[in-house]
Amino acid sequence: MNAILETRGLMRSFGAVVAAKDINVRIEKGEIVGVIGSNGAGKTTFINMVTGYLPPSGGEILFDGHSILGRAPRDITRQGMSRSFQVAQLFPQLTVLENTLISLVAAEGVWPSFLRPLNTPERCAQADAMFEEFGVSHFRNAVISAVPQGARKLVDIAMALVSKPRMLLLDEPTSGVSAEEKFVLMDTVMAAVKKFGVTVLFVEHDMEIVARYVTRIIAFYSGQVIADGPPSTVLTDARVQELVIGRHFELDLLKESV
Repeated sequence: MNAILETRGLMRSFGAVVAAKDINVRIEKGEIVGVIGSNGAGKTTFINMVTGYLPPSGGEILFDGHSILGRAPRDITRQGMSRSFQVAQLFPQLTVLENTLISLVAAEGVWPSFLRPLNTPERCAQADAMFEEFGVSHFRNAVISAVPQGARKLVDIAMALVSKPRMLLLDEPTSGVSAEEKFVLMDTVMAAVKKFGVTVLFVEHDMEIVARYVTRIIAFYSGQVIADGPPSTVLTDARVQELVIGRHFELDLLKESV
């Protein structure tokens, strides 16, 4: 197996507060990995460090075998690691198409000018193909602020995928989405990432979503990884149930509910 992302002894402290300590994680190409943990457990700190939004206090980060330590988020995106956020990072006054074209240009690293317009036929074709994958083509020319929340989430994730990254990091992809929409949304997202062969790492609080979609779970508590393995092992681990999930359940019953 070939690792697409690897961290070695990764840590982050804020004064006397240690937010992440000795995180050693290896993500293989093609995996769909869920990251779970209570608020303040260190999972978002971990995601922010590997995507360049937060510099580590120590340790190493390798993407496809090469160090990305100290790289800016845009540089990391251009290398093939893309990200969506818990709160969609969109320009509310612009259309779905305009937002997506900006995302595509940012990944290319070639900013538009009078001689290099934003909406080239090639970029528009890429955006339209991704809208088709995510079922949001009918929102193409709608202003983002007028798009329903569930569709807005899909647009945000489509923007992260439009540049065809090798790895996608999702922060709470079902946050703010209704219970009726969450599985439809995740079915759409997972179909797209599997089609494009993208490795996925996503933070999620909803254990139904985690149990249904991931091939592996990394559980955080107090800035450290306390469990790492297949869902059948991690979700039934006594420490994970006590410190992360906060309750006991049988995995078979959880799967039946979804």
